Amino acid sequence: MQKLILYFSVLICFANCQSKKTTENKMNYYQEKYRPAYHFTPEKNWMNDPNGLVYYEGEYHLFYQYNPYGSTWGHMSWGHAVSKDLLHWEHLPVALEEYPDPLIGDSTMIFSGTALIDQNNTSGLCEGKGCMIAIYTSHVHKNGEGKMQHQSLAFSNDKGRTWKRYDKNPILDIKRKDFRDPKVFWYEPQQKWVMATVIPDLFKVRFYESKNLLEWKQLSEFGPLGDTTRIWECPDLYPLPIEGNPGKTKWMLSLSGGHPQGPKFVGMQYFVGQFDGTSFTPDDPKQAALHVDHGKDFYAGIVYNNIPKQDGRTIMIGWINNWTYGKQIPTLPWRSAMSIPRRLSLKEADNGLRLIQNPVKEIESLRTEMLTDSISSESSAEIEIELNTDSDETGIKLFKSELEETIIGYRSKDHILFLDRRKSGNVNFNPDFASIEEVNVIPVDGKIKLHIFIDQSIIEVFANDGDATIADYAFPEKADYKIETYSKGGKSPVFKLWKLKSVWINK
Repeated sequence: MQKLILYFSVLICFANCQSKKTTENKMNYYQEKYRPAYHFTPEKNWMNDPNGLVYYEGEYHLFYQYNPYGSTWGHMSWGHAVSKDLLHWEHLPVALEEYPDPLIGDSTMIFSGTALIDQNNTSGLCEGKGCMIAIYTSHVHKNGEGKMQHQSLAFSNDKGRTWKRYDKNPILDIKRKDFRDPKVFWYEPQQKWVMATVIPDLFKVRFYESKNLLEWKQLSEFGPLGDTTRIWECPDLYPLPIEGNPGKTKWMLSLSGGHPQGPKFVGMQYFVGQFDGTSFTPDDPKQAALHVDHGKDFYAGIVYNNIPKQDGRTIMIGWINNWTYGKQIPTLPWRSAMSIPRRLSLKEADNGLRLIQNPVKEIESLRTEMLTDSISSESSAEIEIELNTDSDETGIKLFKSELEETIIGYRSKDHILFLDRRKSGNVNFNPDFASIEEVNVIPVDGKIKLHIFIDQSIIEVFANDGDATIADYAFPEKADYKIETYSKGGKSPVFKLWKLKSVWINK
């Protein structure tokens, strides 16, 4: 009897302890230091490029490069999450995981690629009318050394919940060590699929066509052009509306590679031109580099496939991190985040069409209390501010404490908008992290309008209704900080601030 009582006592204690532990975990869920409240992050472990962005039957799917077993790069697989509003995400099991090849002793990682909806079952792989297809780079390696890259296919007949690899993979193989990152879309005028891939070290984007997603024929090549300071990755090709010209569009080719501050860092660039179903032709055949974002932490952005026509938006998500220091950022148990989803368009400028980026409208649903010219400490917020350019320099200081600050400012003399994170707190984990990012922005009616999002450790700045953007990490160490404006030679600006609620705390 005593043994039985002891057994039940231990059992009750274990149950109570487990319940207490579960409750504590629930309370701390997505509330770790530096954990973003409304930017997507995996629950744990390493994440990099967004993959397979696709909308299907009421759900936005986000696949992403993921290491299920650690907080640094390795064992690359496809993580998976879904959302109904691009903000509140449901984590799903790993979709595609690295797999071994027992015949040759090698292993194949699942590198970047595309998800699409084969609505008319052109592949013959769908049970019924349509299904979800993933086309990805199969990266063959042995003991960590890359040996070959080719493009492979998997398919899902249950809205992306379970996957089966095509039994005749690879579907495209040019026998090359580096050949990757397929982005596939349906080209309606010629009723065919088009694939954009890269040969990274040659700075070339290569285009292919297919009628069935299984057999591919080469169409053309683009490049080198623009920024060739780093290898090219993650190409994407899509039409964009031109603001002020209803019904008018131009094609944009975006890809990842070099950064405005040189070859030590990675960034994204874009080209505007025409696509005729065979080749992409830039408007300026001698175009200098045009960069998507001027911060250090925006890379590998791609746009959603299959957005409904009645929506009409082109939406991009990018990776918030930089390969130079990405494996060392002080966040655990996760590393890396995704950007706010951005709505893309084009606008006529003096030197041609230029990219415009703005946060998706859905983010306004997270607003709670609005503060005007507040100096209170807020770590997840949206800020609107206008900077008068009649002073030498003016701006706003985020995460401001006695010894720390992150400055977003504007220098009127040379028309430079900058983000200075040299004193932002924890900057010593890598010698290249502390920095100032700059971009040329011309005032409109003597003012610079800024739309700023801060999220624990992430800052995204949209200037003059999306003319320029800066995305950067900052890791303040002090918990008690303020937000304040400043001006050198003029009156300090005022701002509006909305507190933004977490998309995770009720999970």
